[in-house]
Amino acid sequence: MKQVFTGFILLGLLAGCQNAATENGSGLPAGNDVPAVMNYTITNVYPHNTGSYTEGLEWHDTTLYESTGNVGVSKLARVSLTTGKDIQKIDLPKEYFGEGITVFNNKIYQLTWEHGKCFVYDFKTFKKIKEFSYEGEGWGMTNDGKYLINDNRSNNLYYRDPETFQVVKTVPVTDNNGPLVNINELEYVDGFIYANVWLTNKIVKIDPATGKVVAQADFSYILNKYAPGAISDEKQVTDEVLNGIAYDSVGKRFFITGKHWPKLFEVKFQ
Repeated sequence: MKQVFTGFILLGLLAGCQNAATENGSGLPAGNDVPAVMNYTITNVYPHNTGSYTEGLEWHDTTLYESTGNVGVSKLARVSLTTGKDIQKIDLPKEYFGEGITVFNNKIYQLTWEHGKCFVYDFKTFKKIKEFSYEGEGWGMTNDGKYLINDNRSNNLYYRDPETFQVVKTVPVTDNNGPLVNINELEYVDGFIYANVWLTNKIVKIDPATGKVVAQADFSYILNKYAPGAISDEKQVTDEVLNGIAYDSVGKRFFITGKHWPKLFEVKFQ
């Protein structure tokens, strides 16, 4: 998920990139329970701060929120959609690597990677209210209106009590090939969980009742199409990868980006 070792087997890098207005791609072989293809349209392209190593992305009350990683430069920020610049931010202590975020009950929850800390902030002021401790790594996070939901490199989704951060339920995620590991940034939308899969250019749609991946979309081409040469091919599949999903429930639109990407994309799935 973070700095990637050279030579790591690239998981699911998908071929058959599309350049039409409507894009698609599953890259999976035919067979039982193969996830459906999620077609989509890029409806707008916005600037994104190339200094932001995106780990969490959230849309709330007409505004974009972002959590970034890397030790010494991690932050939580309220971001202008049109300029990509921070409107408000708080820097994490230098030893922490910021991870996924979610907004719940007027609070922002922010995971850290290897330090086992979840920071809780006042939504308006970014003042830290409290912190929780947990075991293992922290990756992506979302909520379903009742529980916080996070992942940690494995194929599991962990449902947590927002008042205690204790795990109340674990849901394993699988696709037609078996357990789907490396699920990363998360977004809960209309009863489904959308997730980045680290080291791939795909976003999967998960049924949380069963843990099954029911659909997926391929975003292999978009950065080179809209920002050619901005990030090398090697970086796009080993470090500066697709990561970050936010959803505007009023506008019915998704926002996606990647680590250090110069662009943020407004997407509508069909």
